[in-house]
Amino acid sequence: MQIEIIIIAAIVFVVMTVGGQININQLISDNQMLFLKLKESDYDFYLRARYGNNVNTDIMFNKRIKNALIIMVLGLFIAIQNISAVTILIIFIVGYFVYKMQYNDLKRYYNSHMHEIDSMLPHYLKNMEILIQHYTVPVAIGKSMAEAPEIFKDGLQEMIDAINSGDDTIEPYMQFARRYPVRDSMRMMRLLYRLSLGRQERKQEQILTFSRTISNLQQKARETRYKNRLEKMENKTMSMLICTGVGMMVLLILAVVQLMDI
Repeated sequence: MQIEIIIIAAIVFVVMTVGGQININQLISDNQMLFLKLKESDYDFYLRARYGNNVNTDIMFNKRIKNALIIMVLGLFIAIQNISAVTILIIFIVGYFVYKMQYNDLKRYYNSHMHEIDSMLPHYLKNMEILIQHYTVPVAIGKSMAEAPEIFKDGLQEMIDAINSGDDTIEPYMQFARRYPVRDSMRMMRLLYRLSLGRQERKQEQILTFSRTISNLQQKARETRYKNRLEKMENKTMSMLICTGVGMMVLLILAVVQLMDI
């Protein structure tokens, strides 16, 4: 009987959704501000790091909410005859798990490509040094935009627009660093801001300081990458040794058991 109720409820839900009586997209749109409170601060960055700047972060986020709501509604249908506080709690936990799945997948992708992504900004700033010697920082960023990593282009354009509109504070630089939380992004943007404030007679000295700092950050990133590679190799070696040891012990135990049976 329960299976029949679930099937009928699912059919009714699908028919009402297709017919427009139930509009999940409209529900999400009407409660967008509420759902945005669930959005992770680094979600947009992870999404762009995985799929590029052309991805629509709002659509992808709404899809996460929609999938979680559908799973929760289906869970309610399944448990409709045995509904209780514990059942509702389990349904919410399952829905939250579905909601977090994409974010966790994006985070795993970032962690596996972390060093490649983190090295993009120092490499870009290092290549921009020559332009900074001849132009102001906003002009140098504008002229180097074509060579900038695709992931940073929108943020760089927003930063330039804010500076050109008259905002001479550090906020446009910090906004960029918050939008792209790569390793040492805050530090690099502070260096770039201080360089933009420098007097012309001290510009060469400041550029040298900027260059040394960026080079140190690049070296630090390389050392971290090599260290992680070494740790990964050590872990694989240890796993192989453990598996070999366990295999030898199993064979030894089997041999002893066989001898005892004789």
